[in-house]
Amino acid sequence: MNDLSELRITRRGVLKVGAVSATAIAAPSISTAQPQAQPAQPPVVSKLSFEVNGTPHTLDVDTRTTLLDALREHLHLTGTKKGCDHGQCGACTVIVNGQRINACLSLAVMHEGDKIATIEGLASGNTLHPMQAAFVKHDGFQCGYCTPGQICSAVAVLDEIQQGIPSHVTADLNAAPQVTAEEIRERMSGNICRCGAYSNIVDAITEVAGRKV
Repeated sequence: MNDLSELRITRRGVLKVGAVSATAIAAPSISTAQPQAQPAQPPVVSKLSFEVNGTPHTLDVDTRTTLLDALREHLHLTGTKKGCDHGQCGACTVIVNGQRINACLSLAVMHEGDKIATIEGLASGNTLHPMQAAFVKHDGFQCGYCTPGQICSAVAVLDEIQQGIPSHVTADLNAAPQVTAEEIRERMSGNICRCGAYSNIVDAITEVAGRKV
């Protein structure tokens, strides 16, 4: 090369050459890359037998199905509500073997042979359960979405108190717990009412407690 101008290399020229080279190297790998399709795995299905509201049921359910979805989607008992689906609001509360649980946090297959009560099973024909009647009387709900879980939880709360099970606010662990507003609020704290009907809910539970204790 006799012309020294041919040897002049600018910064812009170097960047252009580098960009073109990088594209040329990357292009084949991009064009040849193929997504690897993963075959879908069939769900694992298990047979489940339990009793719901006094009626025996046998279901074939995906082992990942929650008790809440089994009740709502398989048995069409839609009174039990899906709220947060994280066990924080209590809208899905049902009573299993006499104890309240969050149905959204429990797998259906864990309840083989259990006896489950939902809001639909509390009334006797056209006669409301005393707790249901008290909620109506004291206007213990507004939108009503959380009410089925509130009522199921309230029924279990009175049973807990009658059995002498203390709570975090029970002052004397050697004495039977008393039906007080403080006890009721503590025991019902896992059931959230976004409408704020808490004082009316306490009044409803207190009235039913007066009949039972």
